[in-house]
Amino acid sequence: MGEERNGQVAVLFVSKRTTDDDAGYAAAADAMAALVAVQPGYCGVESQRGPDGVGITISYWADEASALAWRDHPDHAAIRAQGRARWYDWYEVVVTRVERSYRWCRA
Repeated sequence: MGEERNGQVAVLFVSKRTTDDDAGYAAAADAMAALVAVQPGYCGVESQRGPDGVGITISYWADEASALAWRDHPDHAAIRAQGRARWYDWYEVVVTRVERSYRWCRA
């Protein structure tokens, strides 16, 4: 739980899912989770989606170059194109550097 995020690059992906092709979306999400896990500089991810279809995914990267390499990965780019065509009504990406972070958890 106490993972240090200071200095990492955080990519915030806020989106609104369509109601189309849940199975295709789930398969693509699983494929991307497996692929991103082995990318150099990848430090983790957190994701939530509400019943209204709006969600946020935050991926953490060791540096800007690693985050850009993921953005430009050909398999990720292909899935992104499918997302625009079928799975998202809209999305926004915000990239920032983590200046300070901490966690608290009820024991």
